[in-house]
Amino acid sequence: MAKRPTKTPSATPDAPAAPRKSGRPTSAKPRAAKMPAPAEEVKAAAPEKPAAEAPAPPPETPNAAPDFMTFSAEQRQQLETLSLNLAKAAMMAQTAVAEAALSQADRPAALSPDPFNVAPAMSSVMTGLAARPEKLFQAQADLFGRYMELWSTTTRRAMGETVDSPAPSDKRFRDPAWSENPMFDMMRQSYLATSDWMNSLVSSVEDVDPRVKRRAEFFTRLLTDAFSPANFLASNPVALKALAETSGESLVRGMQNFAADLERGAGSLKISQADYGRFVLGENVATAPGQVVWRDELFELIQYDAATDQQHAIPLLIFPPWINKFYIMDLQPANSLIRWLSAQGFTVFVCSWVNPDRDKAEFGLDDYMKKGVYRAVEKTLEQTGQTHVNTVGYCIGGTMLGASLAHMAAKGDDRVASATFFAAQHDFAEAGDLLLFTDEHWLAEIERLMDEAGGVLPGTAMADTFNALRANDLIWSFFVSNYLMGKAPPAFDLLAWNADQTRMPKRLHLQYLRLMYGQNALSKGELEIDGERIDLSKVRIPLYFQASREDHIAPMNSVYRSARLFGGPVTYTLAGSGHIAGVINPPSAEKYQHWVNAALPETLQEWQAEAQQHPGSWWSHWADWLGAKSGEKIAARDPKAGALKPIEPAPGAYVKVKS
Repeated sequence: MAKRPTKTPSATPDAPAAPRKSGRPTSAKPRAAKMPAPAEEVKAAAPEKPAAEAPAPPPETPNAAPDFMTFSAEQRQQLETLSLNLAKAAMMAQTAVAEAALSQADRPAALSPDPFNVAPAMSSVMTGLAARPEKLFQAQADLFGRYMELWSTTTRRAMGETVDSPAPSDKRFRDPAWSENPMFDMMRQSYLATSDWMNSLVSSVEDVDPRVKRRAEFFTRLLTDAFSPANFLASNPVALKALAETSGESLVRGMQNFAADLERGAGSLKISQADYGRFVLGENVATAPGQVVWRDELFELIQYDAATDQQHAIPLLIFPPWINKFYIMDLQPANSLIRWLSAQGFTVFVCSWVNPDRDKAEFGLDDYMKKGVYRAVEKTLEQTGQTHVNTVGYCIGGTMLGASLAHMAAKGDDRVASATFFAAQHDFAEAGDLLLFTDEHWLAEIERLMDEAGGVLPGTAMADTFNALRANDLIWSFFVSNYLMGKAPPAFDLLAWNADQTRMPKRLHLQYLRLMYGQNALSKGELEIDGERIDLSKVRIPLYFQASREDHIAPMNSVYRSARLFGGPVTYTLAGSGHIAGVINPPSAEKYQHWVNAALPETLQEWQAEAQQHPGSWWSHWADWLGAKSGEKIAARDPKAGALKPIEPAPGAYVKVKS
């Protein structure tokens, strides 16, 4: 009798191999086929059968690691490049973070852990929810239902059924990669469902102070925006695709951008929104020809060259916001409001505010009125030999201009013939999300920050605030593009201007936040400047108010409420788009629309019901209004031939000072 074989072959060639013992290493090399073991002897009387074929070797273990050497040379090179780039990106990120930490080591402590006083707001909201358990239960049931529906559609799709996925209306998820891959599609829909649920839950709370509730809503939205799967490399299919297609070079470029932004922010991350080096003041932005005809400690007065043979006799003086630089009105020739006004026959002057430093820490509203508005009016009239001037105030510049006009009215000063306000507020009861940054808790933090900076608010502080108001557009979109995708920041003049912020004097900034946003003193007639109580109803000159339908800084209803505070004839016009694009919209662009209504009823809703819509820019409508108030036509003025001696060509020196 033959000896029993040490191992018995499988009776069926297709039978699965025995499972591998735990912890046993798996070889990447192909195994040699084993010789079949001899079969047991049968009865001697039985006829001898031909030898059976050897059973096929067991199939390769499905989870065996791939053999690197089995790849083609090109594939191996790609893997090596990817590995090296991933390691390089990690090293760059670690180095940048370490250097940033060292640069911050000797700095004063940052703001408090809760500078916006969010914790009490969320506590109030949670208390409100706890008082209505049925609402919380219904919200939880609604979220569970959304998840069940999503799981059902995902399962059906995985089984091969064609299931229509909701169209990605959110621009963060518009790339087809989010919908084509079931995993990322489920991730997208799950995030949107959860985010919408959280924000809706907070918004549904009742019996909570409106400002407290608004703060909770704002920061809940910030939180949900931050946790979008689009903001993380591992959960962003578009970024992963770029990573694979470039063998990791996209991530290396992203970490280079990250390190550069940390260095630019001296240890704090300053996300680049544009290719700042592409724009040089006086060369390819702020190029409208003109002359600085006056300069003092607070502003430069710029008079622009005529673009027509004749001009209106009454000049036009523009007061931009001191929080931004004036060249938003003179970016490129094609969208320059200043050039366009000159082409309509207006003599254009602009007040270019100084970028204040520590020596201006105690400058307040009275200084910006007397040394700013009053003096600019005086010098404009001196330069032109006229007795009256038309004025424009943009945003905060409009708030200051309105208060100054009321002060002039109280003093019997009638040198201003008319005023136009771009996105300017005088009633701050419905002033938008910036109201969240005006409670005393936050103001105390701001004051401490200004004290550390020597009495001025750093330009980056306000930039960060405005960016937070539109976090998806101004923070996370660039985070994804610059760092995860490794793209270079765009050459966009408006975003370059947006990052060119100015400092603000401590006294002026605190007055503005406390008196305007906090107390709404201007609209109530409770504001005093230079010993005079400001009463806007005493302003009886013609006024033109422009608001934008999607303005989140000066909401259209806030501007409308402001327009109704004045005592003279008021024309209110509503433009499409937002705080910037709604204002800077040349007729040649043929973009957006505007609405006009000669009446000024009690509410904006009533005004809108009777307003007429017109395509394109509102500039021409305003120019007709302004032209009728600008006097007769005279020979064009030369800035070099006026009473004031030219100092230097536009755009001047003050606008070039960086923060």
